Amino acid sequence: MTRALLAVMSVCLLAGGAGAEPATWVVDAGHSHVGFSVRHLMISNVRGEFRDFDVRVTGDPTDPTGAKVVATIQAASVDTRNEKRDEHLRNPDFLDVASHPTITFESSRIEPAGPGKARVTGNLTLHGVTKEIVLDVEGPTAVITDPWGNARAGATATTTLDRKDFGITWNKGMDGGGLVVGDEIKVVIELEAQRTAS
Repeated sequence: MTRALLAVMSVCLLAGGAGAEPATWVVDAGHSHVGFSVRHLMISNVRGEFRDFDVRVTGDPTDPTGAKVVATIQAASVDTRNEKRDEHLRNPDFLDVASHPTITFESSRIEPAGPGKARVTGNLTLHGVTKEIVLDVEGPTAVITDPWGNARAGATATTTLDRKDFGITWNKGMDGGGLVVGDEIKVVIELEAQRTAS
């Protein structure tokens, strides 16, 4: 489910800011969103998010494809606006946050994918399992200076995960066929990042 978190790595493209020295960008969590959706009862989609996450991108602005992205999500911060469901997601049937408190992503390569787009490949560790995933990124936006003098840029990243690939297999069958929870997790990440001082 946190695979959404991993889109966050897309912000690595933001390393293409001004200046020739390696730059570090930190995601502004208050203006960013790590979200996911999953099919429920075969008829609707339940949406959720992770509220506690940290993403840092470091790289040479003259070569954004060489940027490095490291993201950490606190699994217990999952929020689907339903306390009982969130507690179930935290238990061993799903995220098992007691044994696997964090979800992490570390980029391995960044490739252009058309005007204003890129593919960010990296290793996502979820539920104690590490798999290579690819984030489809739109952006980054042009760098702007906010009213307080900080350089900022944004990006959107998406991906689709199969939760079974990460050992999350709990489900229940329904009378007449079908399952309570879908296997496919759609992740959408909206990021706003700020360039830190050198």
